[in-house]
Amino acid sequence: MTWAFGILLFLATVLAMEGFAYVMHRWVMHGPGWFLHASHHRPRTGRWELNDLYAVIFAVPSIVLLLGGVQLGWWWGCTWIGAGIAAYGAIYFGFHDVIVHRRVATRYLPRSAYMKRIIQAHRLHHVVETKRGTVSFGFLWAPPPETLKAELNRRGNAGVRAPAGDIAR
Repeated sequence: MTWAFGILLFLATVLAMEGFAYVMHRWVMHGPGWFLHASHHRPRTGRWELNDLYAVIFAVPSIVLLLGGVQLGWWWGCTWIGAGIAAYGAIYFGFHDVIVHRRVATRYLPRSAYMKRIIQAHRLHHVVETKRGTVSFGFLWAPPPETLKAELNRRGNAGVRAPAGDIAR
């Protein structure tokens, strides 16, 4: 094993996790796992929501791979893959929970076009309160907001939350 190959495996895992997260978000969280994820599409009433259990669920493979690679004599690549999964989880937490949902106080203001785009895309994901009909399931890559808005309009804005103070709906 070389360090270069280990780092390459780590980086490939981080990148692959975006695809995994997209699939899990679109077809599991907005599918049979909606019973947990629905809490994330409603206003939070405390520090925690049922959706937070997904962080625990998705941490298990990372912990097992790190333990196996470091302590149990498994293939050395398990350590790098486990670390890549953990790194994606940390990136996700920083972007999703800290920057977008502001669950941790921060003064961060997005300045780059990339950060503005993914934050806007995630907010457009959250305007839909229902299991179906939402857009943008990735976390670190997202289509332009104009594309997402057009898709919501094409779907007739089904499930879109009423604007604050709108009692007409």
